[in-house]
Amino acid sequence: MKTYNLTHLEELESEAIYILREVAAQFERPALLFSGGKDSIVLVHLSRKAFYPASIPFPLVHIDTGHNFEEAITFRDELVEKLNARLIVGSVQESIDTGRVVEEKGINASRNVLQTVTLLDTIEKNKFDAAIGGGRRDEEKARAKERFFSHRDEFGQWDPKNQRPELWNTFNGKKRMGEHFRVFPISNWTEMDVWQYILQENIELPSLYFTHEREVFFRDGIWLATAPFMAMKPGEKAETLRVRCRTVGDLSCTGLVLSTADNLEDIILEIAATRVTERGGRYDDKRSDAAMEDRKKEGYF
Repeated sequence: MKTYNLTHLEELESEAIYILREVAAQFERPALLFSGGKDSIVLVHLSRKAFYPASIPFPLVHIDTGHNFEEAITFRDELVEKLNARLIVGSVQESIDTGRVVEEKGINASRNVLQTVTLLDTIEKNKFDAAIGGGRRDEEKARAKERFFSHRDEFGQWDPKNQRPELWNTFNGKKRMGEHFRVFPISNWTEMDVWQYILQENIELPSLYFTHEREVFFRDGIWLATAPFMAMKPGEKAETLRVRCRTVGDLSCTGLVLSTADNLEDIILEIAATRVTERGGRYDDKRSDAAMEDRKKEGYF
């Protein structure tokens, strides 16, 4: 009898595809949360593999803060057109205009926190019972507490003490009316796994991930991109440097790293050598030690 020895990446891919198929089997109205970042792009790629030759059986959902990198939005639209996928956009600006949220003011203002209300409203409006996300357990200590199937109550909130056991890859998607699940198929992947998989599969990414010249300024140990809505403190100055993104989110809180890596092989070498975590460059995580966990309990990604 012939035996097959899967590589590490093949095992991770197989696990993720199994979970994506479980979502399609157990839930009536699932959706894939898409930010334009590398993890959500990998999820789209895995979804194509999971259901090929059929189309991806759920829509892509983007929560648009209105303060995005243009490159990420352009990539999103081109990918949706290429896949002939359905895109649903939840607008933070609309949430502000309708009084659902109040925009922050001041030097450190960001729309990142406001995404929670917009996300929950989008889930409720479209009656999604599962939202697939690209969270990984190695990213941040709060995410290390997640299961693959993460239960959310009728208010969209997460209770880390009320998560269901997942023994032998058995996933419990049972829920009450109004509840939903967040599902994280690449929970067991690391940042290095993601980059090696992108290289192996030749997955296209936004140019943001590769070194490029951009006007940036330095604040609290992080390089931030300039933009009309980004106010600078006295003494801060804009300068044009060669930088790239390790993680992509709202422009106001996405840190950039000084880099010369203009190809996937060089990025992998750079990641292997760094001693700073991926989210170490996210300005929103500087707000408090429990910033991510607090937002997750409120219904954040």
